[in-house]
Amino acid sequence: MRLTDPRISHLSHRLRNALQKGGLADFPDEPAAHREAKAVLDSYAGAEEAVDAFARDRISRLSRKVPEGGREWEILYRKYFEEEMTRRKL
Repeated sequence: MRLTDPRISHLSHRLRNALQKGGLADFPDEPAAHREAKAVLDSYAGAEEAVDAFARDRISRLSRKVPEGGREWEILYRKYFEEEMTRRKL
């Protein structure tokens, strides 16, 4: 699922508010903190999309065809997705 700009903006506000309420951070420049949080969330979402494409491509290149939506496909997808996320340190 691709995060839209309004969703990313909403999440960045919630993240910033939670950090402030928890006493974990103080943001002297709130607009800058909001922009930075949006940039980080957008970057993560883009990386997650790339990993999704990688996992799907890897399954499609197997010598035997694994139908999407089946139990085996789901297991392989999760395995390849998690391996690639770990490799990218995400």
